[in-house]
Amino acid sequence: MSSKRKGLIFEANITGFSHEGRGVAQHAGKVVFIDGALMGERIKARLTRLHRRFDEAEVLEVIEPSPERVEPRCAHFGVCGGCTLQHMRDTAQIHAKQGVVLDNLRQLGKVEPKHILPPLTGPLWGYRRRARLGVKWVAKKGKVLVGFRERGSPYLAELARCEVLDPSVGERLQELATLITDMEAKERIPQIEVAVGDNAIALVFRHMDPLSAGDRERLIDYARATGLHLFLQPAGPDSVHRLWPEEGELYYAHPTHHVRIDFLPVDFIQINGELNRKMVDLALDLLDLQPEERVLDLFAGLGNFTLPMARRVAEVVGVEGDVAMVRRGEESARRNGIDNTRHFVGNLFEPDPALPWMKEHYDKILLDPPRAGAMEIMPLLAKMRPKRIVYVSCNPATLARDAGILVNEHGYRLKTAGVMDMFPHTAHVESIAVFEPK
Repeated sequence: MSSKRKGLIFEANITGFSHEGRGVAQHAGKVVFIDGALMGERIKARLTRLHRRFDEAEVLEVIEPSPERVEPRCAHFGVCGGCTLQHMRDTAQIHAKQGVVLDNLRQLGKVEPKHILPPLTGPLWGYRRRARLGVKWVAKKGKVLVGFRERGSPYLAELARCEVLDPSVGERLQELATLITDMEAKERIPQIEVAVGDNAIALVFRHMDPLSAGDRERLIDYARATGLHLFLQPAGPDSVHRLWPEEGELYYAHPTHHVRIDFLPVDFIQINGELNRKMVDLALDLLDLQPEERVLDLFAGLGNFTLPMARRVAEVVGVEGDVAMVRRGEESARRNGIDNTRHFVGNLFEPDPALPWMKEHYDKILLDPPRAGAMEIMPLLAKMRPKRIVYVSCNPATLARDAGILVNEHGYRLKTAGVMDMFPHTAHVESIAVFEPK
């Protein structure tokens, strides 16, 4: 295909919607994925990238809009790459995500749930409590930019605010940019890590060189004025340390389970706090926990599921690959007065059947793996033959693959599955599935 076609303007009918949240059309005998287009629309678009088997394009004009099209709330939508679905009604977003999960289960896993759960939803705006903000000194503009990358570009978008970030940070982007512009180290600060707890908001400033005394004072003065907890990161994640205040902890709670989980600002926690509480409640209900049961929690992290489950059962065994998170999970159990958990460090991508915890009996199993899924551990879980497995997933493709292994190779059935709107206005899909022996 000639590169001369790049930039070509054409009209098309949108006949599909991709897993990445783009409209799908046919043009010149090829599939085209179109940013900003919705199913059923007729649009005018411009080709932006050419590939051998498909092309990419962007909407220039919506000729016949979908009834699900809405006005984006964010002034930066379409430029900032943080959100891709603000032009789509929220109910249509979650319906489309449900379709992605079910399509993957059918096509990749060759399985279908007996029942479909109603979507689990939460706040649509200001929900994001974890983020990594890019920072860039732009000499030509004479100022610092703080925010997310432009869509399809390595450059930072020039943002005034972010509608999905917790407002305690999302409304401070220009304030942070001004703060860093006045610092001597403005060219050597590449990112700010954001972590919002129930009790405090933390910002971690990554800096490539030691900060001057003046810069440290500027940051401390800003922290005192705003009440934000500031941390510095001169090297890798292990180098993170407090700047102001000198003491304090971040935590989030599961009030209905009387559990509080302490975390560090670079620890993994679920992005959407309110949805996370609903998700834990749902997972525990789907497990149908009984007081005499023993439960295995894989990819346990800080104990997001482990500690609430421990309130309902005889024992929970949590396994996590990150040593530091395992230790903090143990500490949280102690602080919560929970004495019926055991915590193990384990590489679940290279599971060792000889490990003691692998040889024990469990009535129920919960797993919440990263995007790579849990393919390596699935045959071993099936051999344990638990009465129920609940799988929480952030990647429909790997959930489908792993579901196929359990169902088609190891005699389980997919009882139910559903979606959870952990990431409104983005194409990211969080889902949950329940498996039982046939």
